[in-house]
Amino acid sequence: MAQRKFRLWAQVSSDNPSAIKPALEQIIVKKGTIRQTDQGFEVEAQLEGESARALNRMILSELRKAEKRTRIRAEWTSDDTIERFFDYVPKGTRKLRENETSRL
Repeated sequence: MAQRKFRLWAQVSSDNPSAIKPALEQIIVKKGTIRQTDQGFEVEAQLEGESARALNRMILSELRKAEKRTRIRAEWTSDDTIERFFDYVPKGTRKLRENETSRL
């Protein structure tokens, strides 16, 4: 499968945010921004991969290696399609509306 470009907007939370921050920074390095929030982190990035599902799985798996109780709510946009995930579970796919832009 060909590599596609995705824009990611995600909220990452964990029982131990300091444990996942280095792993998150390593994944997102020079591809986007990470902002600390009261609940954890807000991430905006541009990544390339086969699918939103594969990228989401890779990120959550890496973060859970650092801290098992890590959660992610992610929105992946590619072309005119938005795919939403909570942890590993897809929560819906929809097309961008005509005047709408993604969160990035």
